Amino acid sequence: MHGLSRRALFAGTAVGAGAALLPPAAAAKPGTTAPGCARYRAVYHFTVPDQWKNDPQRPVWIDGEYHYYYLYNPDYFTGGTTAGTAWRLATSPDLVRFTDRGVAVPKDTTPNGDVWSGSAVVDTENTAGFGAGAVVVLATMEPVDGAPTQAQYLYYSTDKGRTFHPHGTGPVLPNPGVRDFRDPKVIRDEERGRWAMALAENDKVGFYHSADLKSWTYAGGFVRTGIGVLECPDLFRITAADGTRRWVLGVSANGKGSGLPGTYAYWTGAFDGSAFTPDAADPQWLDHGWDWYGAVTFEKRNAAGTLDERTRYAIGWLNNWDYANTTPTIDTDGFNGTDSIVREITLERAASGALHLASRPVAALDRYVSRTVRLGDIEVEGTRLLDYRGTAYEVSCEITWEQLTGAGLQLRRSPDGVRHIDAGVHRDYAYLNRRPTVNPDASGRWQESRNPFDPSARRVRLRILVDRTSVEMFVDDGRYVHTSQVFPYLIDTRLALFTVDGRAVFRNTEIREFTV
Repeated sequence: MHGLSRRALFAGTAVGAGAALLPPAAAAKPGTTAPGCARYRAVYHFTVPDQWKNDPQRPVWIDGEYHYYYLYNPDYFTGGTTAGTAWRLATSPDLVRFTDRGVAVPKDTTPNGDVWSGSAVVDTENTAGFGAGAVVVLATMEPVDGAPTQAQYLYYSTDKGRTFHPHGTGPVLPNPGVRDFRDPKVIRDEERGRWAMALAENDKVGFYHSADLKSWTYAGGFVRTGIGVLECPDLFRITAADGTRRWVLGVSANGKGSGLPGTYAYWTGAFDGSAFTPDAADPQWLDHGWDWYGAVTFEKRNAAGTLDERTRYAIGWLNNWDYANTTPTIDTDGFNGTDSIVREITLERAASGALHLASRPVAALDRYVSRTVRLGDIEVEGTRLLDYRGTAYEVSCEITWEQLTGAGLQLRRSPDGVRHIDAGVHRDYAYLNRRPTVNPDASGRWQESRNPFDPSARRVRLRILVDRTSVEMFVDDGRYVHTSQVFPYLIDTRLALFTVDGRAVFRNTEIREFTV
């Protein structure tokens, strides 16, 4: 995906709901906190140091740490002709604590302008001729804004991914005359001894192959209509616990107009190097909330660099193009850009035999627990306010019942009980509802996200990550996940449990706080 839907949007500042959150104060300088403003920067989620970020770029493993690139605009606050994205780099050994390394792939260093989404690979066998171990980036650039000029360009690094240089000024995959032609995702196709690319082409994912990363040949495509323009494709193979190996094709897509999520759609299936054959026609969704876009998955490796074929990592941009410029962090902390927690993704088989991906927060998060509050089993009928206050934490429990209509938690509840975020189950669906608190959706349409739930189970497991501007709810060991931006007042620190039309027991209720 590109840096913004229109370059002019880079000049935007907080509007709508975000403006109502802030006390009177001077605007913050980039990377600073405005006088008189409390901080809204996330406690344990990745945030851009200053200015703007959007799409994550798939991290790569180099010398014992992940190199995480993302789209960054250093001119977000000034806009104008300098607007647009570069690739900024952060490194991390555990995907919880990151070290900023600055801009790696600069913008406006060639006549083609700024640098959009793509992917980096480590060329261990020197197929491209830049040296064994060179890091090669293929990314979209659009020399003429708004014209059918989107094409794929190559940058390379010989210092282990810290700085990159353009490979000339021409594309390695030119535009064939279409408007949408972007977001190359490159993988090594070991079975055929070549590189493979998945490319977003409006309602199609095109597949290409190359021996040297410089010359690409079209091989085939996968078409899916009804979920908007496909962006940020993903292609990988993963093995389930029972030994089943499947390919997964993912895309960022907007299915909201059809009552579907607007996050990461995926299909399990088979890939032969030219065509992807899905197990089912309709996609599944890796997140059912409103704000998990431009997501990427990437390889899990241990400290020795050994590949884990049963688990992948994933990270998504915690925002939505419908309200990308709406956030209190612009005025309080001088930035706009937060990511989801890194997740571990596994391939699971349901009782019906169907395959799906499940998600859980990265295990390394456990190392950063600074406080644990164990509340045990709590019986609730109606609403029960807990003796806990916090703005950034994780809460987990298993809710059991014999007969009721619904049950859940009120997160970031205000002192008077009027404002809160509701997370739980109601009849035959699980849900996350941000309507009772301040949030970025001025339209009021995207307030409650849902996933199917079988009430006959009479139990549900919830693990919910709350940070200053976000909620991520993992339902039943990550079978479903909901991610949404929220902007509660910083005085809204209470936590309550509730039931509707019945009694429930919230078992093994535990709250954890983190210091990162």
